Amino acid sequence: MPSPATLLPLAATTTDDATESVTNAASFIEENWATWLSIGLRILLIVVIAAALRSVVRKALTKLISRMNSSAEAVEGTALGGLLVNAERRRQRSEAIGSVLRSVASFLILGTAALMVLAALKIDLAPLLASAGVAGVAIGFGARNLVTDFLSGVFMIMEDQYGVGDKIDAGVASGEVIEVGLRVTKLRGDSGEIWYVRNGEIKRIGNLSQGWATATVDVQVKPSESLTHIREVVQEVADSLAKESPWDERLWGPVEVLGLDEVLLASMTVAVSAKTMPGQQFSVERELRWRVKEAFDAAGIKIIGGLPLTDEAEEAADPSASVAAPSALSNPTSPQSLATAPIPPQAGSGSPRITK
Repeated sequence: MPSPATLLPLAATTTDDATESVTNAASFIEENWATWLSIGLRILLIVVIAAALRSVVRKALTKLISRMNSSAEAVEGTALGGLLVNAERRRQRSEAIGSVLRSVASFLILGTAALMVLAALKIDLAPLLASAGVAGVAIGFGARNLVTDFLSGVFMIMEDQYGVGDKIDAGVASGEVIEVGLRVTKLRGDSGEIWYVRNGEIKRIGNLSQGWATATVDVQVKPSESLTHIREVVQEVADSLAKESPWDERLWGPVEVLGLDEVLLASMTVAVSAKTMPGQQFSVERELRWRVKEAFDAAGIKIIGGLPLTDEAEEAADPSASVAAPSALSNPTSPQSLATAPIPPQAGSGSPRITK
């Protein structure tokens, strides 16, 4: 066992090392505390400014979206509300646009703040940015369909190509729009089925609910009818239709007789057209056919395909239809009759003899 005299130098050496380490640490902290404090305060300032700016921008966007929704609700209660503005369409469109803007604003603000914090910590950003660029390219190639759907949805919403309540023909499917998303658009078909269409798959869109529509009715009548009389009857039907509710709102123009579309030996086709509210052309066509048929029946105008009128004279039967075709055998002097007559016996000849 070592003696106490031997342990005293070792203890003194350990104490001196600890004192030197503490002295060096204190000196290091004393020399660098100002730098650390400056860096910490800079990082704190960057984080506070980024959080405050993000909150202000998001609140401003939310207030803008709320104002858009309130304006849509205000117009909805007016007479033109259902005609010009669809509140649900405006709400979904504004919310989608607001979500995209908030996400973009948050990404830009927080991303810039993160880069500034790394720069304050004296970290070289060149390798990080290069790696992020390579990763972004790889993700872009791997999820190009998703990116295409997202970008297509953003532009469709921003350009207001269609919205909730519109009837569209998207090529791959057609129907009424029930939901517009950044990646998928939901359509309800004519039979009630729901179509989920990716926005990136939509190459062309036919919106049947914007602007105005055309109601066209073709009436086939007999060629013996008077065109002037037909025009007068149709005009009376059009005047009565334009004065009654709700057809007075669905009709955006007068009902016009365009003229003859087709003239045949047994019929002629009269075209009737009217400009209507978008999406209401089919109901106007059905009502117009109903009223034109009733008016033609009352006016005695014959429609092809309908039942004949009671005062219509039946055509006389052809008297030669029941007479058989003449036969050559009915004339006894004809060669056919002479050929079929029996041969008369010769005069003076007795009974025939049979010889061996």
